[in-house]
Amino acid sequence: MTESSPLLSEIKKLIQSSGPIPVWRYMELCLMHPEHGYYLSRDPLGREGDFITAPEVSQMFGELLGLWAASVWKAIDSPPLLRLIEIGPGRGTLMADALRALRVLPPLYQALSIHLVDVNPVLREKQKSALSSSRSITWHDSIDDVPDGPSVILANEYFDVLPVHQAVRAENGWHERTVELDDSGRLEFGVASEAIPRFEVLLPSWVRAAPPGAVFEWRPDAEIMKIASRVRDQDGAALIIDYGHLRSDAGDTFQAIARHSFTDPLKSPGEADVTAHVDFQALVRAADDLGARTHGPVPQGDFLKRLGIESRAASLMAKASPELSRDVAGALTRLVGGGRGGMGQMFKVLGISEPSIATLAGFADEMPAKKEAETP
Repeated sequence: MTESSPLLSEIKKLIQSSGPIPVWRYMELCLMHPEHGYYLSRDPLGREGDFITAPEVSQMFGELLGLWAASVWKAIDSPPLLRLIEIGPGRGTLMADALRALRVLPPLYQALSIHLVDVNPVLREKQKSALSSSRSITWHDSIDDVPDGPSVILANEYFDVLPVHQAVRAENGWHERTVELDDSGRLEFGVASEAIPRFEVLLPSWVRAAPPGAVFEWRPDAEIMKIASRVRDQDGAALIIDYGHLRSDAGDTFQAIARHSFTDPLKSPGEADVTAHVDFQALVRAADDLGARTHGPVPQGDFLKRLGIESRAASLMAKASPELSRDVAGALTRLVGGGRGGMGQMFKVLGISEPSIATLAGFADEMPAKKEAETP
């Protein structure tokens, strides 16, 4: 990654002409600038990219999510049309693996109408290649554009890249965190001069007591509301998988990743993946308020184990060479394990469904996680 970038010059000009910009606006420019935005100009995935997502780790991930979609279809009385929607589908790997698993259920496979929501032209071409042998697929810029109908919605590592607001606690209240220029013309963090009116009344009690300098992050509810209202009104369920925390709390999680390593988020904007952790308690609260039913969140490792990933791994290993068997075992450890490099605990899974669906596959022990999220 270079010391500067084309977007850096534009952001500096913007700040010089209009003043400091909020963190959410900086993040939006980094990711979605029409010419230099990170997610509009490249394929960031894989070993040659900046990060690897769960579908790229192993086929098992997408296969199990496909079978999870089948369980939802059966729970809503097997309608003759089911819209299988993926938001932020990457290279199309998850959907390709899910569809391969669903071929064993011809009635469902024939009922599928497949929709991918993605604005990245580079990744759209990768998706078309990965799914060239699949049934007809429709691409959309927004889930708003997907036709009505019973749906299963998959969103893996989507919410973490939605722009995040940050507020910093001061003696006289909470101030929006900004990006500005220091005396030498470099980007640095700052705070707005005026406090956000009555911001503290919106915060959980344990956050209100945070010391000066504490940071609180939040995202608007617009995206989760679109998903929750769709499954509430049109039958179906959604699955949200991302890294984040169970409980709303103070903490600065704004970060950048390039070449599989953390880097300064204010360095070379547009050339690194800029993200922030997902507040799952906030997602649950928004979906519940709309009248949808929430399931979980639960750790990804627990969710995948309940779906049978260990049995699937054993089946693959029984037919594989020793080298491939080691790869499968390593992928299993990464997907369900904790510790450094493990995704099983850091990543959480949240299910959202129409109110009549009392349980969803993978969420047998959902209540302890909810109670932990609600405990001060």
